[in-house]
Amino acid sequence: MLFRQLFDAETSTYTYLIADRVTKEAILVDPVLEQVERDIKLLKELGLTLKYCLETHIHADHITGTGKLREMTGCLGVVPENAHAACADRFIKDGEVLELGSMRVEAIQTHGHTDSHNAYLVNGTHLFTGDALLIRGCGRTDFQSGNAGAMYDAITQKLFTLPDETLVYPGHDYKGLTVSTIGEEKQFNPRLVGRTRDEFIALMANLNLPNPKKIMEAVPANQRCGNAA
Repeated sequence: MLFRQLFDAETSTYTYLIADRVTKEAILVDPVLEQVERDIKLLKELGLTLKYCLETHIHADHITGTGKLREMTGCLGVVPENAHAACADRFIKDGEVLELGSMRVEAIQTHGHTDSHNAYLVNGTHLFTGDALLIRGCGRTDFQSGNAGAMYDAITQKLFTLPDETLVYPGHDYKGLTVSTIGEEKQFNPRLVGRTRDEFIALMANLNLPNPKKIMEAVPANQRCGNAA
């Protein structure tokens, strides 16, 4: 599998490019509108054909590049089941597998950050966690119908039951960290280690974080796959 981790500095968002080295077919996970030209350039340089843009959830901090990439490449936009995005070409539910060449992408429902969120496990080794499990942290749960209890359950009962060596690639990082493992997060994640479910819910209820700067434009735009009104 060909793999690249890409970064948008303005929103601290990671986009992931994965591709089959034989068929040259590719997937972009969580593309960012302002980085579409970068992504197209890389696809061309590597001789890849973009087949899918795969969203972990409806984002509040950036506008997705899916709509523009779909116009430019003919790729399909894929979002989690029950996501409020009628523009999507396909909805993917918990346990469903998306196959592309030798790549096997399994959706793992991880609600909590929003009421429709998936992580994606690729070939059993690379876990793209979106805004659920972050490196030494987790996504917030105080808007977009977030639910701290649901997040705790998803992380502890689904993600933390994966093999310890599973690589964790988050949707964001604000400290320059790029990759972790399930084993590391089970041992060192301060949001989760040693906390009961009720303690986690209380912690998340008192973070008092400001809303993302782009929330008012990003959410409705992403419900249209990044297209303007």
